Amino acid sequence: MSGKIVTFGCRLNTYESEVMRQFIDEAKEDVIVFNTCAVTAEAERQARQAIRKARRENPNVKIIVTGCSAQVSPDSYTTMPEVDRVLGNDDKLKADNFRFDTFNTEKAIVNDIMSVTETAGHLISNFQGKSRAFIQVQNGCDHRCTFCIIPFGRGNSRSVPMGDIVNQTRLLVESGYQEIVITGVDITAYGADLPGQPKLGEMVRRLLALVPDIQRLRISSIDSVEVDADLLQLVENEPRLMPHFHLSLQAGDDLILKRMKRRHLRDDAIRMCEEFRKRRPDVVFGADFIAGFPTETEEMFQNTLKIVDECNLTYLHVFPYSQRPGTPAARMPQVKSDLIKDRAKRLRELGERKELEFLKAQIGVKANVLVESDTLGRTEHFCPVDLTHLPAELKVEGRIIPLVIAGIENGNLTCESIFA
Repeated sequence: MSGKIVTFGCRLNTYESEVMRQFIDEAKEDVIVFNTCAVTAEAERQARQAIRKARRENPNVKIIVTGCSAQVSPDSYTTMPEVDRVLGNDDKLKADNFRFDTFNTEKAIVNDIMSVTETAGHLISNFQGKSRAFIQVQNGCDHRCTFCIIPFGRGNSRSVPMGDIVNQTRLLVESGYQEIVITGVDITAYGADLPGQPKLGEMVRRLLALVPDIQRLRISSIDSVEVDADLLQLVENEPRLMPHFHLSLQAGDDLILKRMKRRHLRDDAIRMCEEFRKRRPDVVFGADFIAGFPTETEEMFQNTLKIVDECNLTYLHVFPYSQRPGTPAARMPQVKSDLIKDRAKRLRELGERKELEFLKAQIGVKANVLVESDTLGRTEHFCPVDLTHLPAELKVEGRIIPLVIAGIENGNLTCESIFA
């Protein structure tokens, strides 16, 4: 078999998997790389399960484990007989670590992630199996939310220089990608470590100016208290910036937000959503939530349910609270597991109702849809569109096609016709 990469977790992992794909192609090793996630204990369990299955099915292949879980818990993988090598998050971006020869025999190569001060620039021209491309603009996080282990997997915040971002974006656009997604661990922290300390909005404004052939640009998760003036202007005036933003909210109760050690309070999020809508009325928001955080009462959870309506959120990404050893939240009074499951269920059900409400409002609307596959596309607002009945010649993966939304079926929009 040829080299294979199995990716868990975030968009930044997706980007880094493409960097590693170049390395394993160059190394010509018979290898499977597992790029892991450490956000939840369940994500780690799934990774270990996949590793064991891969070994059973491929007894002679080399198995490399990397990513956030490998960085924070390397011993849990080095002790697995199925694993041949463990690489830390910085070490996975070095080509030599993917070679197995007499000069490179270590099982664990995991450095001190907190000592890393720069983010390496790697030029990627293709994202295998992806209709949109991802651009890393930042890595790491300087904040220490009480539930989160990720700063210990990613290190402190560090930004990619503007020139590297432009070069990478230009290459991807020239390779045919019509939608680019800006990603990182804490992208609204962009620029604090660079000369002149440019903010996220300034970087995006310059990127759109320097790469004018970008058709669509998306921004991944943002923090409401770090939105700058340039970004607000772009929301209002730049049609290439997609009207869909994902917020790292986590909760809607101020006391819980303080115990999480978040940077915002509920009113900060509400004000940001109002400001965005004032500038671009059609904007939609998704948000991350943790259900059942330690000490959360039913009254506190009700505040989280209320903020979904107060911010008029459309897409909810709900995590049942997962206790992470070594985090301050793990030492707080825990919510019973049945309550955590119930609150996550109620929050997801609310999210399903909000999304359906928004999808219904799209019927009859003209939309430009990015083709993701033979059966699915996404509108500017990230609504899923069923493309099954369109002519095959229109469904070129990565192409943007104009459609009229006709209805809803099985949670997806249906399309009726092409408009000029």
